[in-house]
Amino acid sequence: MDKILGTIGLCIRAGKLVHGFDAVMAEIKDNAGKVSGVLTASDLSEKTKKEVAFHCEKAGVEVTEIPETLDELKQVTGKRTGILAVLDDGLYGSIIKNIH
Repeated sequence: MDKILGTIGLCIRAGKLVHGFDAVMAEIKDNAGKVSGVLTASDLSEKTKKEVAFHCEKAGVEVTEIPETLDELKQVTGKRTGILAVLDDGLYGSIIKNIH
């Protein structure tokens, strides 16, 4: 398992991850200050990426596309979703650092 998926797994165990479009949008709307950043899967539809970017920009939340696919994320989250909100600055930073 690569470092990004490993860190996402750590986020889940720490209770610092919200995943799924509706859950992430609700978190951004209600608790934007608690969201360190939003991650999107590489194969998420362009329409969904634009919608996520719009809502995140409005709330002042950073959005980053990760190289992992919906199916790879499902192995860690248990749900086929390409939208993840990380609720910890250190964990989000660790994921961003490992993208390149």
